[in-house]
Amino acid sequence: MSGHGFTSAFAAQLDAYLEFKQSMGFYGASRTWYLQQFDAWCAGRDRAVFDQATVEEWVAARLESPGRYRSWMSYIRDFGRWLQATGHPGAYVLSDRWKASFVPPRPYLLTRREIDGFFTAAAALDTSSPWRWQAAAFFTLMHSCGLRTGEARALKTAHVDLDYEDIDIVWSKGNRGRRLPVTPQVADVLARCDKESRARFPGRVNFFVSGTGNQVTGATVASVFARIWDEAGLARPLAGRQPVPYAFRHHFAYACIERWRIQGKDVHAMLPYLSRYMGHASFDSTYYYIHTSPGFLDAYDGITRASQDLLPEVGFG
Repeated sequence: MSGHGFTSAFAAQLDAYLEFKQSMGFYGASRTWYLQQFDAWCAGRDRAVFDQATVEEWVAARLESPGRYRSWMSYIRDFGRWLQATGHPGAYVLSDRWKASFVPPRPYLLTRREIDGFFTAAAALDTSSPWRWQAAAFFTLMHSCGLRTGEARALKTAHVDLDYEDIDIVWSKGNRGRRLPVTPQVADVLARCDKESRARFPGRVNFFVSGTGNQVTGATVASVFARIWDEAGLARPLAGRQPVPYAFRHHFAYACIERWRIQGKDVHAMLPYLSRYMGHASFDSTYYYIHTSPGFLDAYDGITRASQDLLPEVGFG
């Protein structure tokens, strides 16, 4: 029996592949789970050759299951590449024709009034949990640095350098780690949060912590966001797109593009910088924000002010 429960003719190779991925910092459980499904499928059909027929037949069978996401295809495609690179030139690499088309997100477009109201309420959040002093800092990072929710949750104290005013996003989505500079204002917000957390949770590992000192959960972030939104007295649409924490990341991208437009810069030439800063896998994700910019400009209240700062001037004291 393999270390991951594989039983097919590919068991040893699948184990070795996962060990290689883990050595590179990839520990996701979903990769292991889908490869276990592939392994079981092959074992039940006595498949012993990693060829086009085997791989595509399994993929076709999986596509008959409910669900519109195809991210799992990248695991079997990557396994094929790894086999080729480790002495199995005949291994099949799943063709790109199986890739799902890019489906852009449909963001909730935050207005300036909503952003100001949200951060004012976040600074005054009345709770016994650490969110009382860390809510403003957490959502400031999402808003002013364009972080994903998971990136902010996973941030370690060792990855925040307040002296040099930068943060390290390590092992992010797709393993695209990056170092991000922050403004002095953002660094000040982080410093105040860090000071309070150090006093209450000495030796903590995560920058943002739960009441027990552990990493905060995605569900908690969503709950805190909703509470702040409601306490700010901000309305919720009766239908359609709803405000969520990820809206701050969208706002960051749009605000950068609009600021460059106002400054007369070549937005397309600046996109590689934005793509790298946000940790996008490809320019498809970054170009999306340009394609939707006209609607964005109409929807935003006062965003064309040339003097607009990415971080709202509200009281974080």
